[in-house]
Amino acid sequence: MNEDRIQGKWKQLKGSIQEKWGKLTNDDLDVAEGNTEYLAGKIQERYGMARDEAKKAVREFENSI
Repeated sequence: MNEDRIQGKWKQLKGSIQEKWGKLTNDDLDVAEGNTEYLAGKIQERYGMARDEAKKAVREFENSI
């Protein structure tokens, strides 16, 4: 799924994202609004991951939906 489709379905996906990455707040997701780069950055920050690892996790999530 590309970023345009994620942005279009953002409200539906927020629940799934929060289920997977529970440390992300509603505010984090509201600011992200489908921006996968921002989402990866927040995942990196909250979970202490390397940037590449966080981007990979977001890509894997995209592919799973």
